[in-house]
Amino acid sequence: MKDKDITQKMLEKYNDVFADILNVLLFDGKEVVDESSLSDALPISMLKIGSSVRLQERDIAKYWEKSKINLSLFGLENQTKPDKLMPLRVFGYDGTEYVNQTRKENRYKEKYPVITLVLYLGYDKKWNYPTTLLEILNVHKDIKSYVNDFKINLFEIAYLDRVKIDLFKSDFKILADYLYQMRTKRDYTADKTTIEHVEELLYLMSAMTGDNRFEETINELKGKENVNMCEVLDRVEARGVEKGRIEGIEKGRREGIE
Repeated sequence: MKDKDITQKMLEKYNDVFADILNVLLFDGKEVVDESSLSDALPISMLKIGSSVRLQERDIAKYWEKSKINLSLFGLENQTKPDKLMPLRVFGYDGTEYVNQTRKENRYKEKYPVITLVLYLGYDKKWNYPTTLLEILNVHKDIKSYVNDFKINLFEIAYLDRVKIDLFKSDFKILADYLYQMRTKRDYTADKTTIEHVEELLYLMSAMTGDNRFEETINELKGKENVNMCEVLDRVEARGVEKGRIEGIEKGRREGIE
């Protein structure tokens, strides 16, 4: 089974999903970001500390070019558990990108903003850790007014309003709906929304639920059109019944031998 971090990246790397996330979370569902205006950015950057060089890797990063003029870098960071040092991490990612814009080869190029969205995918409890730099730093009161603060753009997906979740149009809506239902009723009822990226979504559902039957159904659905989560859950349930039947036969066989 693939881990959660990898499977989240697999789904969000698609421009339709990435654009959908930005449009809903930043622009209330308005189609401001078109998927064709997004291009992949290198998620890895180098940070030099003293004589050592450290690699920093974002989850997902893409450039947004609007009207061939305005360029922005958007990054997504996924968290299934709260991280009390998240403001420091994001500050490092964004800061490194700004430093890159001061390098000799970039010095006279147009400068662009860097915006990172932290997507909290937990549903058992809310994010209860710092969201600003000053909440982490131990700053003496005499110098606090001179310390620049930094705030992360945190979005707790399972805690979004139902109306907000319904604004999503990509496969991310299925994930958001799952997280919302698990938070509110500790159960999940699927609908017939068509899945665009079947393999990536099922890998993610397998990792999020710990149920590898989602992953096992991928081969059965390859090449099939108009797949939805109702059909997926039917197949997952059928696999569970079949597994139980086989285990029962095997148990009976062993008891017969004994």
